[in-house]
Amino acid sequence: MSTVNLIQDKSITYEVFKDGDRKLGTTEIALPSLEPKTSTLSGAGIGGEIEMPTPGQLGSTEVELTWRTITGNNTELMGMDAQDLELRNANETYDAGTGKIGVDAIKINLRGFFKKGDLGSLKPSDHTDTKTTLEVIYIKVSINGERKIEIDKLNYIHYVDGKAYMAAVRSALGL
Repeated sequence: MSTVNLIQDKSITYEVFKDGDRKLGTTEIALPSLEPKTSTLSGAGIGGEIEMPTPGQLGSTEVELTWRTITGNNTELMGMDAQDLELRNANETYDAGTGKIGVDAIKINLRGFFKKGDLGSLKPSDHTDTKTTLEVIYIKVSINGERKIEIDKLNYIHYVDGKAYMAAVRSALGL
C-alpha cells in the first residue's frame, strides 16, 4: 500500500536542552504565540477597517516553562544574560495507507531574556510548579531537519515555509 493519509497525532515526548548540550529538568512548556503587529487601515475604497500586519514585526513573544520543583537549572534561567534553549520533540504520525506509525523530529531553538519567575508553592508530597517566563527574541522551528520558521527580531529575519518576508526590508536597509 502507498501512503494515502498521514495523520499527525501527538507529541510522544520531548527534551529541553540549554546551550545545545545540557539537559534541563522535567518541565511543561507553553510555546510562544506569534502575533504580528498591526495597524488599522481605513479610508476611501475600503469597506470598513482592516488590521494590516506590518511585515516582520511581532508583538511581545514569550515562552513559559513550568517545572516540577525548584532546581539550579531553572533558577539559572532567571539570570540577566540571554538564554539559549533547544526543545527536541518526537511527534507521532500514523500512515493510514500503510498502517504504520512513524516519528517526525521537531526541533525548536529559542533565545530569550528572563521576564518573570514564579517559585511556585510548597506542599507536602507535591510539585512546586515553579515557572520561568522568557521574552523570546529568536525562534527557529525545524521539522525533520527542514527549517519551517525562523524569526530573529534583532536581525530582521522573518522566514516562514520557504519565504523570507524581511528580505526586501533588509535590502532597503543595506543589510
